[in-house]
Amino acid sequence: MTDTSTLRILKPARGVFAYYDGRILGVRLHSEAKNWLDDGAYSLGIASYAIVEGSEAIVFDSHISLDHARAVRRHLERLGVTRCKLVLSHWHDDHVAGNAVFADGPIVAHRLTREALAANRDKLENGDPAIRPLVMPTDVFDDEMKLVVGNRVVEALHFDIHSADGVVLRLPDAGLLLAGDVVEDTITYISEADRTPTHISELGRLAALSFASILPAHGDPGRIAAGGYDTGLVTANRSYLMRLLAGEGRDGAPLSRFVAEDVAAGRIDYFEPYEAVHQANLKALAAAGL
Repeated sequence: MTDTSTLRILKPARGVFAYYDGRILGVRLHSEAKNWLDDGAYSLGIASYAIVEGSEAIVFDSHISLDHARAVRRHLERLGVTRCKLVLSHWHDDHVAGNAVFADGPIVAHRLTREALAANRDKLENGDPAIRPLVMPTDVFDDEMKLVVGNRVVEALHFDIHSADGVVLRLPDAGLLLAGDVVEDTITYISEADRTPTHISELGRLAALSFASILPAHGDPGRIAAGGYDTGLVTANRSYLMRLLAGEGRDGAPLSRFVAEDVAAGRIDYFEPYEAVHQANLKALAAAGL
């Protein structure tokens, strides 16, 4: 059993719910040993989302455990939802751990997500904590897919940012973007260092989309509850990667100093656990020869 007592249900927009857990200093859910749940998703804070219209819901990511996914499902059922469609933002463990709870409906993902889950199945099912059973996507797409929940149109769009299989959801009627891991606050986590130039280019393409507010998977719960971030979050994440590729940050200066301008401008907030992410990013780029 995974403790869900710190899970908060937020409502950042009409018909949109955020299921947020983590960013609670000193609290661990799985174990004292280093593990992906406590030392990644929970320490940085994570939200999955649901778009609800009548008896239907589109769920964006299945959260960090089966128990978290069950809590999401219970909340949706209390709202009168009888049909759920799960959409995956990408293949990483903290976004797919609860897939089995939504296995009675369609599970939509990018084609590369299904390929990555298949290739990494053993690692995911035997990780710490284990994701077992790992339920695979049933429906895949390449560039984009139009989804409908009630009378609302939702666009699933592919962006090669953070992970080659990245997917975002855009709600045109609300000017809202559910961003998964393509942007985060304080800084983006570099998981595919050799593709960083592509990620920078794709962040430029993302910025050209029409939207007013962004709801990331990893961000500040207060900002998410208040409706999300503006497009400055994309600007800050892109600038961060560009500066790293330009050689900045190798002087050992803390992240707090590195992002001070973006924090002062209100584009992002400073959250101390991202200091470790910053150091990991620098090491990843160095290992990739960038």
